[in-house]
Amino acid sequence: MSRIPNAFKNKKAFIGFVTGGDPSLEKSEEIILEMERAGADIIEIGVPFSDPVAEGEVIQAANIRALKNAVNARDIFSLARSVRKKSEIPLVLLTYANPVYHFGYDEFFTECENSGTDGIIIPDMPFEESGETGKIAEKHGVDLISLVAPTSNERVRMIARNAKGFLYVVSSMGVTGVRDEIETDIKAIADAARSVCAVPLAVGFGISTPRQAVRLAKHADGLIVGSAIVRIIEKHGANAGKYVYEYVKKMKEAANTAV
Repeated sequence: MSRIPNAFKNKKAFIGFVTGGDPSLEKSEEIILEMERAGADIIEIGVPFSDPVAEGEVIQAANIRALKNAVNARDIFSLARSVRKKSEIPLVLLTYANPVYHFGYDEFFTECENSGTDGIIIPDMPFEESGETGKIAEKHGVDLISLVAPTSNERVRMIARNAKGFLYVVSSMGVTGVRDEIETDIKAIADAARSVCAVPLAVGFGISTPRQAVRLAKHADGLIVGSAIVRIIEKHGANAGKYVYEYVKKMKEAANTAV
């Protein structure tokens, strides 16, 4: 059974992202455990890919660094298994449709199940084409996480009605990356989703500061932070663990002040 529901019982859930294998698989594990120690409730692990179309330059560069380390999907499953020996924190993989297809859907989700992975995000798989993948994932106890972007309330409700694990509310149009200002009406999206959604809402894309964390957490059950963490890893490399810990602790505390 997925561990994801438990993550939203501790006030506002903080979901931290790392690209697996950046700067190394060993350091990715260290950083994941440091994020948990700092208060993170879910860890999102990016599977390195040569064409991550939803990512901005910060996470694209992390993918390149991991690929130069020859890290692949099987290595990410090994990373998940290693983390699972030490922790029960929910693990969610972020990957793209092409690697899952080439791996083989049933084999991919069997590996997810065997490695203790709880969920998966496939940003380039349209909701309308996700039905069969979702069924295979569900068979293996894996939640296929749906995303909703700033769009019509009708489409938000259609996706939210069928969401598993948590609903990923995209806070800004375009690719991932730190943003000085987030002007999307998150409350309107959240209200539309909550009218039909049975799972928690987590908002992501561009969140980087405690001020943003407080403002957006008011309208969601959790926050997703990726590029800001990856930027710390890029700056500090093998020594990034303590700096990521300090940042995640600060962001989790800020989110929990939201009412």
